[in-house]
Amino acid sequence: MKLSSVGESILRAIEEFEIIDAHEHLPPESVRLEHKADVFTLFSHYTRVDLWAAGMPRSREDAWGPGIPGDYWDMIHNPSIPLEKRWEMFSPYLKMIRHGSYARPAFIAAREIYGFDDINEKNYKEVSERIAAENRPGIYRRILREKCRIRVALTQHNRTDYDLDLLIPLMPLDVYASVRSRKTVDEHAARLGWTVRNLDDYLEMVREGLEKWRSQGVVGLKMSSHRFLKPSRSRALALFDMLMHDDGKQLPFMNPLYCFLVDEILKMAANLRMVVAVHTGMWGDFRDLDPQHMIPIFQRHPDTRFDVYHLGVPYVREAIIIGKNSPNVWLNMCWCHIISQRLACTALDEMIDLVPVNKIIAFGGDYEMPVEKVYGHLVMAREDVAKVLGKRVEEGFMTESEAVELARMWFYENPRSLYQLKV
Repeated sequence: MKLSSVGESILRAIEEFEIIDAHEHLPPESVRLEHKADVFTLFSHYTRVDLWAAGMPRSREDAWGPGIPGDYWDMIHNPSIPLEKRWEMFSPYLKMIRHGSYARPAFIAAREIYGFDDINEKNYKEVSERIAAENRPGIYRRILREKCRIRVALTQHNRTDYDLDLLIPLMPLDVYASVRSRKTVDEHAARLGWTVRNLDDYLEMVREGLEKWRSQGVVGLKMSSHRFLKPSRSRALALFDMLMHDDGKQLPFMNPLYCFLVDEILKMAANLRMVVAVHTGMWGDFRDLDPQHMIPIFQRHPDTRFDVYHLGVPYVREAIIIGKNSPNVWLNMCWCHIISQRLACTALDEMIDLVPVNKIIAFGGDYEMPVEKVYGHLVMAREDVAKVLGKRVEEGFMTESEAVELARMWFYENPRSLYQLKV
C-alpha cells in the first residue's frame, strides 16, 4: 500500500510498537509442529472461502481417479498426495484470488518470512521446502514475538494448556451454556466431580468451572450474536427437569434453557471480571450474526464488558453505533483488514468521528494453523491505521504525535486495559 509521507512516518512508528494481538485461534505450538507444513499451509484458513467462491470443487470423488476421494480443499492439504498433483489442482484458482485481501497475507509471509517475491509454478516446491524446514520448535516465538513484536496473543482453541507468556486463552461460553441433552450435564458433572440434580446445582457447577478456567489464565469467554429469546427461569427450569428425566431427549440449538444459561453466565463473567468476546457478522448466513441481536443483552448486563469482534461486517455502521452508545462495549477490528482493507480504513475513519478512542482495538490475526499469516495480516493492519491517521493529520484534525499515540492505544493499551493483562 502506498502511503503519504505522513502516513509512512506514522507506519514506521507503529512498526516499533509492541502489539497485543486481540484474537487468534492458534493451538499450542506442538500442534502446529505435528502438521506437515508446505506451500498450501499459506493458503489454509480463510482463503478457502475465496477458492470455493472462485469455483474450486467442494466435492469431487474422482478428481485424480479411484483411491483419492474428497473435495479439492481436503486434497490440496493432504500430504499423502504428491505435491505436484496438488499444485495442478490448486493453481487455476490461485490466479482468481491472488489480488484479494484473504490471499495477501500469504504473499507477504512468503516474501518477508521465507524470502520469495511470489508463489508460482516455478518456485512452489522450493517454497514448500523452506516452510517445512522452518516448521520446528520456536516457530511461534520467531514469528509472533520476534517478527511481529507481539507481546501476547489472545487465542481461542477450546483449551487452556498454553505458554501464558505468549498465548493467553479465552474459552467458549457455549461449553456450559449449550445444554441439549442429559449427557452434556453428566459429562460436565463427571469432569468437575459434581452431582447435579437440578438447575441450581448446574449453575453452581458452572460457576466453579468458570473459576477453574480463570485460575488457569483464561481472561474471557467467547459467544456469538444470535436472535436470543428473552431469558425465562421458569421455562428453563421445565426444560432442564425434562432433560434430567428423559435420557433420549435432545433440544434444538436455540431454546429457552440455552438463552437462560447464556444470561446467567454473563452475570458470572461480570463477577469474575472476565471479558465476553462476541463473534458478529461474517460467516455463513451472516444475517443470524447481526450485532444488533446483542443490543438487549448489552443493555441487560451493564457490568459485563463485551468485545465485539469483526465490527459486525457487513453491519459495520450498526456495530459502530452500538459501540458509541454502550459504555460496556468495545469494538475489535480482528479479521477486518483481511476481509477488505478499504472497508477497514473507512470503518476506522468513521470510528474516530463516532467512538471514544479508548473503545477501539486495532488488530487480531484470527488464524489457526498458518501462524505465518498473522504477520501478513499485521502488516495490512499497520498500513490501514497509518493511512487513516496520516490523512487525519494532513487534514488538520490532529498532530502526528497525537496520531501515533492513538495507534499505540489501539494496538496495545486498549486491549491490555480491557482484558486486564499484566504485560
